[in-house]
Amino acid sequence: MRTKILVFTVLAFALVLSACGPTTINQAAPDNIRTLNVNGVGTVDLTPDIAYVYIGVHDEAITASEAVDANKAHTTAVINAIKEAGVDAKDIRTSNFSIYPSQQYGPDGTMTGTIYMVDNSVYVTVRDLDSLGDLLDDAISAGANNINSIQFDVADKTAAVKEARAKAVEDAKAQAQEMSDAAGISLGSIQNLSFYESSPVPMFSGKGGGGGGMAMDVAVPIQPGQLTISVNVSITYSIK
Repeated sequence: MRTKILVFTVLAFALVLSACGPTTINQAAPDNIRTLNVNGVGTVDLTPDIAYVYIGVHDEAITASEAVDANKAHTTAVINAIKEAGVDAKDIRTSNFSIYPSQQYGPDGTMTGTIYMVDNSVYVTVRDLDSLGDLLDDAISAGANNINSIQFDVADKTAAVKEARAKAVEDAKAQAQEMSDAAGISLGSIQNLSFYESSPVPMFSGKGGGGGGMAMDVAVPIQPGQLTISVNVSITYSIK
């Protein structure tokens, strides 16, 4: 009876040691999967319905306080003109305010003094593109003398991006089928799918002149053009 118990104990100890040691499972390596990779492109053209523009006021004076006072008056007038043109207060955001000295020199290179320059710019979201030209006229007449980086966009591109993705996938699938037919092979399941989308934004860059009471006979001509939503899709198929 003792002998049996001892044998059983030794056997159990050996099993425990085996369980605690490293385990290696040898499996046959899978066969290499042959694949076909294709890239598809889908595009959708849209007409912009929103614009973003920087409108600023630049003032100079002998003293810093004079320059700031002048700039405050001009900037307040410009912002009021923008609001009166139909832009909500939430769509007007200060993007820059700076004051800095500028040393002045005569023809002989001798420093003649220092003037102070003040810049104040607001970032404006314009949701009515038909009024954009008149809005710029009003801002310039009110004192704006720095207008730049007009960017056009589409407020909601969700549906357009969805359509472009579908077109890109269909383009890739058509290419894959065409290539497989030409090569005499059969396509298997999709192994990998990735996509990249881009929305280039056309831009008009310019600066308003003068500012401060300058009247316009006609509105500033603005052409928003079109935006193109582009989606690139990469699909990898297995080959049967």
